[in-house]
Amino acid sequence: MTTPTKLVENLDLFANATQQFERALTWIDGIKIGIVEYLINPKRTIHVRFPVNMDDGSIRTFHGFRVLHNRVRGPGKGGLRYHPDLTEGEVAALAAFMTWKTAVVDVPFGGGKGGIVCNPKELSRGELRRITRRFVAELGDTIGPYTDIPAPDVYTDQQTMAWIYDTFDLMHPGQNNLAVVTGKPLEIGGSVGRDEATAQGGLFATERLLEHGVIPGMQTLEDSRVAVQGYGNAGATAARLFHDAGARIVAVSDSRGGVSNDNGLDPNQVSAHKEKTGSVVGFEGAAEISNEELLAYDCDILIPAAIQCQIRTDNADNIKAKLIIEAANGPVTAAADEILQEKNILALPDIVANSGGVVVSYFEWVQNLENQQWDLDKVERRLKKRMVRAVDNTVERWKTLNETPKAGADGTKASATLRDAALVTAIERIATVVLQRDIWP
Repeated sequence: MTTPTKLVENLDLFANATQQFERALTWIDGIKIGIVEYLINPKRTIHVRFPVNMDDGSIRTFHGFRVLHNRVRGPGKGGLRYHPDLTEGEVAALAAFMTWKTAVVDVPFGGGKGGIVCNPKELSRGELRRITRRFVAELGDTIGPYTDIPAPDVYTDQQTMAWIYDTFDLMHPGQNNLAVVTGKPLEIGGSVGRDEATAQGGLFATERLLEHGVIPGMQTLEDSRVAVQGYGNAGATAARLFHDAGARIVAVSDSRGGVSNDNGLDPNQVSAHKEKTGSVVGFEGAAEISNEELLAYDCDILIPAAIQCQIRTDNADNIKAKLIIEAANGPVTAAADEILQEKNILALPDIVANSGGVVVSYFEWVQNLENQQWDLDKVERRLKKRMVRAVDNTVERWKTLNETPKAGADGTKASATLRDAALVTAIERIATVVLQRDIWP
């Protein structure tokens, strides 16, 4: 077994995902080299380019892709994002995160991700509909209820999923096609609790983590000081749920900036202000701060819920929070992880902290296949059970790994992080299935 070494900063998301994976491997004995190469690389990447009639009568060609990272434990599962700066590397990294995420919460899916290079803010509803439907037609049978199942992500929503379902259903008449996507409107097979699932799962995970006593003197959320970077759906919902659970929301931010008040912010009022003005900035009774100032805010819990690579080597040393709950995907670079570890700041990794979304997506998939509709109590009860078990397994593995720290090349002892522990669990579960299924032919 090799030992973790100091990492060089790299803001490429796939490079960070690879570094995190390779670091976790240093804690695993006896894994076959060939399986390692198989697990880190995507199984399949599909590129499509297609023309679309625009509202002004012109024709534009769009570029879309879908990455299926791994499906040894079940169909691919992962979001579909529309963004002008979307890259194959970003999508490949997010697909890998989904593979680890579904394994660590133990749902029978693999990892997938997809997207279209476009700016939704500059497109009409009709143009988005035509782009979506043509994309689904181009993907053909590479997506499906038992092969690869999209879901909402950045700048896609329930309506996008409804278009995908309808297009796929028209292409496959006479079948139960509801399970081809999750995150659908309730009226066509969506699940109650799906909109809040990521934040709700994050709350359940945080509460359980604190019950393990990992933060001295902090067993519950009661009166804990929480800062939230990224006041979109996940961030705003997390702020509200943590507030309702007894936490004090002392700072929030969005792409335009942030606001703070050490006496606490009311998330409902902040959301109403943002709905009216388009930003949290200018909220009455709060001081204005920048996003960088929010990351360095004096708080107990920091929730990065914006985009990837927000906590880096140039700002990690400024973090004052005792605990980071990764509501976003890949918000901490691999190199910054080491700085946080040196500062004794715990980070509950994204593949645990924000896995509530894929858990409830799994519930929606099951409901669709069985033609059922669960009530909210059943969804949340089962979600909490999954999140508690994932946290318990991660903490137990973390403690076990650190019972015998590894000696580094410089003679110092290397200790494992919660991310290492979660990844080790995920990798071992997937590798076990690979060997059980055997390699054919």
